[in-house]
Amino acid sequence: MKGLTDIDGILVGHASDYEALTGCTVILCEQGAVAGYDIRGGASGTEEAEVMSPFHIAPVVHAVVLAGGSAFGLEAASGVRRFLEHKGVGFPTGAAIVPIVPAAILYDLGIGKANIRPTREMGEAAASAATADAVKEGNLGAGTGATIGKALGMKNAMKGGLGSATVNLPNGVKVSALVAVNALGDVVDPATGRILAGARKQPGSREFAGSSALMKQLGPTGGLSRGNTTLAVVATNAKFTKVESTAIARHAHHGLVKAISPVHTSMDGDMTICLSYGKLTASVDAVSVAAAEAVAEAIVRAVKAAKSIGGVPGLAG
Repeated sequence: MKGLTDIDGILVGHASDYEALTGCTVILCEQGAVAGYDIRGGASGTEEAEVMSPFHIAPVVHAVVLAGGSAFGLEAASGVRRFLEHKGVGFPTGAAIVPIVPAAILYDLGIGKANIRPTREMGEAAASAATADAVKEGNLGAGTGATIGKALGMKNAMKGGLGSATVNLPNGVKVSALVAVNALGDVVDPATGRILAGARKQPGSREFAGSSALMKQLGPTGGLSRGNTTLAVVATNAKFTKVESTAIARHAHHGLVKAISPVHTSMDGDMTICLSYGKLTASVDAVSVAAAEAVAEAIVRAVKAAKSIGGVPGLAG
């Protein structure tokens, strides 16, 4: 299993700054992928998301950018557009070729250096590095500065990261997911609900506090960390319309529900994107179920691959 690059034609590249602890991940689909999206968190940060709407004139997207740096990280998308323009990839307007590149960001300014964020140059570097190789996981790209379990603040948090997984259907259809996990909540085992990584009762401890239980104890003023967001990109080699891709993106959120607790909070900007990049025929419902499974598995893989960095402990040591 290679993860998202199991879908023929999908390339994935990363750029990471391990001093500032931030980075970006670029998914290239240069032949044009039919896309849909859905946002459930209350604190999203996006650029060009509306190009994926069924009501938008753009029929396809040519890349997706996931970046750290909060709103500043959206700058990375301009580097990807420049990279694709130089290759002649984009939407023909008559006067120019315009690459269609939606982007989404997560907040990682609470770890590393807050004044250094993904730039246009970093986005271009990630696009240039994109390959069909197995997707690398853990502390890289958009997952470089990702953290989870912040209900008690960063001092009690754990490391999130990047994960990818694929679910194969019997008819040859593949459904893959890539997820940057930077949740307020804990990551749990989808089968048992047992916390795998998340808010710890004390710094230096591995005894979990239980973020959902903590949230129920909060007063009216809250006090939760505002620096969160989980971003998931699902790709399939089946052919779907923008409406159908949107439906799959919506259902992919069930993967977040299975693997993160709590999820879709007002302090998270949770977003899912579906890329239809193939010609096989498949049921929207079957692919939707597989998408949720792939997303949940990718989330678990992300935290299991995350190493300790910036004073934040990770499961991978």
